[in-house]
Amino acid sequence: MTQPPHDEPTAADPQELREQIEQTRHELGETVEALAAKADVMTRAQEKAADVKEQAVAKTGELRERAAVKAGELKAKAAEVVHQAQDKLPEPVKDKAARGAERAGEEAARVGRLWEENAPEPVRARTLQGARAARDNRTLLLAAGGVAVLTWLAFRRRNG
Repeated sequence: MTQPPHDEPTAADPQELREQIEQTRHELGETVEALAAKADVMTRAQEKAADVKEQAVAKTGELRERAAVKAGELKAKAAEVVHQAQDKLPEPVKDKAARGAERAGEEAARVGRLWEENAPEPVRARTLQGARAARDNRTLLLAAGGVAVLTWLAFRRRNG
């Protein structure tokens, strides 16, 4: 038999010895469970994957919110730039642009009628879907167009 450790008192009677044995068994059982949990690589990997997925979902939501805020800021800035550009245009240019837009609208209507008469149904359906998307985002498209024109003008002025 081995000697008990010096820091643990020896049992005075058999009952106390049984209690010490039971306590040691309990501690040993907890240690075995902890070691088994550490050795269960699959469960640990699944837990880690769940944690990473949860973090990714949270980060995605955060990034979506930031993107929406930035898009709103850019939309407002683009609208402001378009208004500034429109304010700087001389009246004759505005009138000419309005007449050109009117003629373009008439031509577009004529082309649209031809398109409806001659285009295959699946192509017409996709075109309608694109037109609806453009109508729904008209302000954004106009702002983007205005920014593109101003960028082109600025580039032309620098290199001209």
